[in-house]
Amino acid sequence: MALFLEAVMTKKDIIVLLETIATYMELSLENPFKVSAYRKAAAAIEADGRSLAEIEDFSVIKGIGKGVNEVIVEYRDTESSTVLDNLKTAVPEGLVRMLKIPTLGPKKIAKIHKELGIASMEELKEACEHKEVSALSGFGAKTEENISKAIDELLTRPERYPIERIISFRTAVENVLEGMKTVRKYDVAGSGRRFRETSRDLDYIIEVTDVAEFTEKFLESSFIKDTVAQGEKKLSVTIENDMDEINVDFRFVTADEYFTTLHHFTGSKDHNVKMRQIAKSRGEKISEYGVETDDGMKTFESEAAFFDHFGLPYIPPAMRETGEETETDVSGIVSMDDIKGDLHMHTVYSDGAFSVREMIEACIAKGYEYMIITDHSKSLRVANGLYENRVYRQIEEIKGLRAEYPEIDIYTGTEMDILKDGTLDYSDNLLAELDYVIAAIHSSFSQTEDEIMHRLRSACENPHVRHIAHPTGRLIGRRAGYPVNMPELISMAKDTGTVLEVNANPRRLDLSSDVIRHSGLKLTVNTDAHHTDHLEFMNYGVATLQKGLIQKGDVINTFSREAFRKFVNKGK
Repeated sequence: MALFLEAVMTKKDIIVLLETIATYMELSLENPFKVSAYRKAAAAIEADGRSLAEIEDFSVIKGIGKGVNEVIVEYRDTESSTVLDNLKTAVPEGLVRMLKIPTLGPKKIAKIHKELGIASMEELKEACEHKEVSALSGFGAKTEENISKAIDELLTRPERYPIERIISFRTAVENVLEGMKTVRKYDVAGSGRRFRETSRDLDYIIEVTDVAEFTEKFLESSFIKDTVAQGEKKLSVTIENDMDEINVDFRFVTADEYFTTLHHFTGSKDHNVKMRQIAKSRGEKISEYGVETDDGMKTFESEAAFFDHFGLPYIPPAMRETGEETETDVSGIVSMDDIKGDLHMHTVYSDGAFSVREMIEACIAKGYEYMIITDHSKSLRVANGLYENRVYRQIEEIKGLRAEYPEIDIYTGTEMDILKDGTLDYSDNLLAELDYVIAAIHSSFSQTEDEIMHRLRSACENPHVRHIAHPTGRLIGRRAGYPVNMPELISMAKDTGTVLEVNANPRRLDLSSDVIRHSGLKLTVNTDAHHTDHLEFMNYGVATLQKGLIQKGDVINTFSREAFRKFVNKGK
């Protein structure tokens, strides 16, 4: 029942450790040469083309000295760091929280702390109001104003959180629930269960052996900020996670009530209204406790049984939005069981955490019949994009691995940048050597709609480009993306035989369900995995397809192994 966790250590974790140590050192005004040593070591590991499992000795990597190597070895062996623990003890927690202020880096925070004795965001806000910050050298009035505004935004709780933050909240809560002996079963309900892009709060339906014991134990959790209400039927709390707060409600139910209550609190409001209308037409009434019939209150052993009672197939939670889903033939709607492969993923060749071999084995563990390795192209330097010689090296590696893994088809590919002027990052000659080409925009988001559409048209019209990744570039709750004329893009994709992607990363979910519903597009749903655990993102992408009422025949990675092979070999 718990969400997936990134439990396997990767070299990304080592890099984060070193960067974190460097940041804490800056906050404590440590010698700049020491700080630089950790940052250089992090950069050296990032540039190394091996996964953590393939690196036997960090000390032989240029840029990693003896002291830093000892820190790495300790962390790799014990998953802890004495150096970082000591720094965390020495540095006030409030200074670390200040790092969330966009205009402040660790050096400036350290200066504020040293000269003004400020150790919390609230104290910094007060100092800004008294013009104490602008009085410091290197801080002007405009900087002070920006700091004050940023603090106001950080300390103001948003009305809704994007799904990525909801996952973080859920992970914190469900890690506790999984370890509680009093819990028989639980499910998240509400918009979280429906995979909405944003949610206001979290709702759980839960069956426990002892409400009082559960409440006492759960309220001991470190993330509890406030207890709003508690009783035999409901516990309401406010929890804190990484400076954000959200309300969490637990509704205690009996085994008989469980699935009717779960359906009721999953919603949506429009779905529930439609279900009540269906029940009324049968002379019945739905409540959160069951269905009132002429024979008394009827309860169910599953939600499938609940829907079956009304002559309906099981409707996935993601589809329960408008009521339209009760009148839709859901038998052909795509499901997780239909997904036969993942067509967009990254390895240590670019900015992924695992080797090609490790990603292959992770896809086999998922039961996939095919997969495509699609590392970034050369212009995306921040992601260690591949120059041509490294592309050819990867092609040869993949060809060599195919014989070792006959249970899965492993295709060569790329996620190639569409450059600012509309040209593509690789020549047609190189693209012809690859089995599958993805094109994507990663830069110059501020261009006009016409300029963006020129870039997308250039990619769609290229005979080697099979699909466009995350076609709007949005990050939910963070950026809107670049301006796209969506009707034109849809028409362009159909005319050129180019597939558009639903990127399953919960930060993106791009294209959205609103765009794809009734679009008639050929789609693909992929995780854009940079970690083996990211392959689990597929669930969020499939939920987006379900919201869009997409038939499995319109999603290319539902094709059988043989059908997908023919699709690849046929070309555009």
